[in-house]
Amino acid sequence: MDLTTLIDVESLHARIGTPGTLVLDCRFDLAAPDDGREAYLRGHIPGARFLDLNRDLSAPVSEVSGRHPLPDPQALAALLTASGLGPDTQAVVYDESNGSFAARAWWLLRWIGHRKVAVLDGGMSAWLRAGGALESGEPSRREVGQSAPRSSGNGAPGPGAVRVDRAAVIGTEALIASLRNPKTLLIDARAAERFAGAVEPIDPVAGHIPGAANHPFSTNLRADGRFLPPEELERRWRDRLAGASPADVIVMCGSGVTACHNLLALERAGFTGARLYAGSWSEWIRNPSRPVARG
Repeated sequence: MDLTTLIDVESLHARIGTPGTLVLDCRFDLAAPDDGREAYLRGHIPGARFLDLNRDLSAPVSEVSGRHPLPDPQALAALLTASGLGPDTQAVVYDESNGSFAARAWWLLRWIGHRKVAVLDGGMSAWLRAGGALESGEPSRREVGQSAPRSSGNGAPGPGAVRVDRAAVIGTEALIASLRNPKTLLIDARAAERFAGAVEPIDPVAGHIPGAANHPFSTNLRADGRFLPPEELERRWRDRLAGASPADVIVMCGSGVTACHNLLALERAGFTGARLYAGSWSEWIRNPSRPVARG
């Protein structure tokens, strides 16, 4: 069975070492960028490959970009191919516990056309609680696929290109235009105090984009870091959407990472079609003429 949102620990355990499964470790710490890699080397789910948020799941920061620009899709596809991803591979991505970084990898794989990707529900913490084994160091090479998903860029198969879902992402100027439409619903995944501008531990300007609504990604989770049941997610997101079509929803956060958590939760709840404002708050504030709201 293809998995496209979440996978539980028991299901992953049954797949470890089987052909056609690729596990990707996405642990990261914004305050200590090398900690994820170090944690991976100390111990990871057997066979997992490591993906670094800054180096692998983002492009270099520019003077006009946010803190985590989207990576080059061709470079990402090449990296995943080298890691063992093929068109029929079931990818499983995980982080420490709450899926905040794994969801970025989940969204990126879908963005380049690979739908068979699932986040490990509860992450490494859930794996360890269940008595899951670990291995340390770099894993041995495992051939689980032959190539990354490829097309000519217009939906037809062809060499050397990936099928990028350009409709899934929106840039700053397009966002500004979209916000003139009263049907647009912009949802910010940051914690309530950051959204309100009461605190700002990362970016130089506090606040949020005028008109945005706040839905912290943490509200998608149970206390142990696993996602809420689909029916509860559906209830919460139906309340948040308040009749808005998912196609009119744009999600954001500080840098386009935890916003993917809300996209995953929306998908899990049965609401598809929302777009990612990839630059998010850290790109919005690059231009001081753009309005800022607080409170």
